[in-house]
Amino acid sequence: MAEPQFTDAIALLKADHRKVEDLFEKFEAAKSADRKQALAHEICVELKIHTLLEEEIFYPAFRGLIEDDTLDEAYVEHDGAKVLINDIVAGSPGDAFYDAKVKVLSEEIKHHVHEEEMPSEGMFAQCRKTDVDLVALRDTMAARKKELLAKAKTDGLPAAKPTAVKLLAA
Repeated sequence: MAEPQFTDAIALLKADHRKVEDLFEKFEAAKSADRKQALAHEICVELKIHTLLEEEIFYPAFRGLIEDDTLDEAYVEHDGAKVLINDIVAGSPGDAFYDAKVKVLSEEIKHHVHEEEMPSEGMFAQCRKTDVDLVALRDTMAARKKELLAKAKTDGLPAAKPTAVKLLAA
């Protein structure tokens, strides 16, 4: 299968958003525990890779060029998702709160995507107004994504590590 082509870095990220939204819908419709486990695993892998791309490459490219609050909130939103991702990966559909965790993760991701994709004031709209080369950024991100996908298939990805939130025992 040929690799999909994206016009720029934002198109690549939006395609990731659509893929994960589709996976969440499939999870909601799934009946068997095995199917739910497989979908939840795929959702978590996709989100780990997506957050790494944004945090390692995309967000740093725009620090100082768009609103700092927008970037700071995105990191914190990622951290909230990472806590749930780690719980979901460590669990199984028979566990208490498993479906609820996937549902809340879905809601958190929908909010995050809305913040990024809002016309005119969203993160992506702000990014488009800068001089950053979004095509070159796409190429860097696509290469890193390919590397992470290969790692996910062979070794698996490590637990998602929060970057902005300090996890403390309650």
